[in-house]
Amino acid sequence: MLALSGKRNPYPGKLGVIEEGALADLLLVDGNPIENIKLIEDPARNFLVIMKDGKIHKNLVAGGKLN
Repeated sequence: MLALSGKRNPYPGKLGVIEEGALADLLLVDGNPIENIKLIEDPARNFLVIMKDGKIHKNLVAGGKLN
């Protein structure tokens, strides 16, 4: 939706895609939070990857490297 807002779009990069060079906010959760919302109660344990504005802030996958 923000990409469709023209000059009012606050983000200069690509949105809505997972690819190199795109801006992204992502959470990789160890489980399905739709089936078990309690997973978000313990982010230190259950959030394996946290990415904000395309920068990785936490990565517990494959020794800290995304495959």
